[in-house]
Amino acid sequence: MKDSMIDWDFALTTAARMTRPGPEIGGSEADEVVAELREGAARSEGPVREFTGLSAESATAPVLVVDRSGWVEANVSSFEVVMRPMLEKVQASAQAKGQAPGRFARTVGARVTGAEVGAALAFMSTKVLGQFDPFYSLPARDGGLPVGGRLLLVAPNVVHVERELDVDAHDFRLWVCLHEETHRVQFTAVPWMRAHVQGLVDALIDATDTDPDGVSRSLGEASKAAGRLVRGERVSLMDVLQNDRQRELIAQVTGVMSLLEGHADVVMDGVGPSVIPSVRQIRRRFDKRRQGGGILDRLVRQVLGLDAKIRQYRDGAAFVRSVEKSIGREGFDAVWASPDNLPSAEEIEQPDRWVARVHG
Repeated sequence: MKDSMIDWDFALTTAARMTRPGPEIGGSEADEVVAELREGAARSEGPVREFTGLSAESATAPVLVVDRSGWVEANVSSFEVVMRPMLEKVQASAQAKGQAPGRFARTVGARVTGAEVGAALAFMSTKVLGQFDPFYSLPARDGGLPVGGRLLLVAPNVVHVERELDVDAHDFRLWVCLHEETHRVQFTAVPWMRAHVQGLVDALIDATDTDPDGVSRSLGEASKAAGRLVRGERVSLMDVLQNDRQRELIAQVTGVMSLLEGHADVVMDGVGPSVIPSVRQIRRRFDKRRQGGGILDRLVRQVLGLDAKIRQYRDGAAFVRSVEKSIGREGFDAVWASPDNLPSAEEIEQPDRWVARVHG
């Protein structure tokens, strides 16, 4: 987008320059990995549907096997779509106050921000095994419904981790596919889920103070939080939010994402033993790896929210198991009935509160 506050092309260029190469893989082996991941995604669909009871039309969201640069390109595209309303709102507010920067300053600022986005994506591109992107859309064909979302599987990262863990490669690839296929089913079988997540993002944008003075205050709070982070203190996103409405929305997003990530982990563990012989070894070694990394790696992970992601897996899975133990699988399935039945962040940590609210 021209005159954007973020130079997305420069973000791509920066990420391409900073992204580390993946593991060495010969041409024939690379073809085999790609084919196996595609087959694994297709093979996972049936067991995931059977285990969860969630059903959707087949292939309602495409599966793409990508390399690290392909993952970056896909996410830049989605970020641009998601952030466009926010950036337009900030620019309009600045222009209304006569505080819009000149063309040169705008270009420099957009490049600086693009470089920051590109650097973050370069780091993330080496960590992500798979991702369901709910913000991607293709227009309807032949009078059908638009295609919503896409599933990305990052082949070099899957190979890197399976080698690092020293586990059976074929089992590990299917294990990853089970987790990510669960996300595809969650978003395609629950008809309101994608629109609900998009609505939360839109509401967060509406709740954000885009007045230049408000933005400056937020940046000031972010700088203070960064200082505390460097000193080893724990920092929450809540520390830099502007108002109560933003905090409320982030809590809702946290509840939804914890549910989806934890549910995918539970499905992976439930389906795994029947189709993956070495699943227990994979789970044990992978969980240990999630907590690893050097000091710098852990710092960057905290800044980018990866530590919060790990807590979402843990807390969300504990919520699902607790609810199913208390009222059974059918009782838990009430979460898919409507957005009102989704757990809050507090209910994720206290499942009995969700049971009492939804089931009385």
